[in-house]
Amino acid sequence: MDISWLALALFMLILIIPIAINQLFNLKLGKDISIAVVRMIVQMLLVGVYLQYLFSLNNLWVNLTWLSVMVVVGASAIISKAKLPKRALFMPICAGLLLGLVPVLLVMMLWLFQPTPIYSAQYLIPTAGMLLGNCLSGNIIALQRLFDAFEQQQHQYQGALALGASPKQSAEPFARTALQQSFAPILASMTTTGLVSLPGMMTGQILGGIDPIIAVKYQIVILVAIFTTLTISVTASISLTLKKLLNHSGKLAFNTHVAYGS
Repeated sequence: MDISWLALALFMLILIIPIAINQLFNLKLGKDISIAVVRMIVQMLLVGVYLQYLFSLNNLWVNLTWLSVMVVVGASAIISKAKLPKRALFMPICAGLLLGLVPVLLVMMLWLFQPTPIYSAQYLIPTAGMLLGNCLSGNIIALQRLFDAFEQQQHQYQGALALGASPKQSAEPFARTALQQSFAPILASMTTTGLVSLPGMMTGQILGGIDPIIAVKYQIVILVAIFTTLTISVTASISLTLKKLLNHSGKLAFNTHVAYGS
């Protein structure tokens, strides 16, 4: 069942509720809410039109170019939201996203979905989008926690170096905590999926008339793929960031306080 443009426009009136809450509690988020909603609508409409074209074209190089754009934009978003130094960390984070995305995407396309052609945009682009989209928050949390630790627990790091630990060993507790905290949200989500929440993909398929068991199978695949991609991506990003941040003597290559500057 299609949703008419009028029905969609009327449904948007529900945004009165968060706007009212913003006013009631003086959250000062009115501008942020307006920008987020307008950008979301414009971007989604443009993506919808573009995907129609992309699906009909279904060209390997165009699809790969679009995937590259998704990775670059994703890396930029991570750096921007985490307030990290872009010049130093753009390549490590891009590499982390690619290392997480490519192996899982290949397994899904070559073995599980097996579309014809194998690079079918209808399968490749939405799947990559779901995997990358869920990697963003995990990377942001992990990198913020890592830089927080270097800023607030510098004495612990320096103490480990003074006792003879290598830079990698000295930073290991910070990396471990960052990874644990970045994995916590998705683990909590997976634990409650099916009981507390029904994921969007599964709900959309059921509303579209797909058998619930088939929808469940696809959702399980996506959740496992997201978790695997996230763990690889965040681990790679943290590891590559530490290599960029620490020199052989353990001295920081740049001031971690810069990461939280304006």
